[in-house]
Amino acid sequence: MVTSIIEDIEKKFKQLCLFERLAHQLRGEVLNKQKTIEAQLTAMAFDPEIQLEIRKINSEFTGTELDGLVKV
Repeated sequence: MVTSIIEDIEKKFKQLCLFERLAHQLRGEVLNKQKTIEAQLTAMAFDPEIQLEIRKINSEFTGTELDGLVKV
């Protein structure tokens, strides 16, 4: 009886260790993906072609920036 309880505890402890390792691995993968995305966004922010495109888009919408914000 005591032996089966100890075996059950050991089994559950091993399962807990596996879950802990999996959670740690997943957290690492998520952090790596976030760092990759942030690096890509930073590169895009400094890309002259993207900056030019953003300026073009902004100039196209300058006339509509205040639409709906003026009192009638």
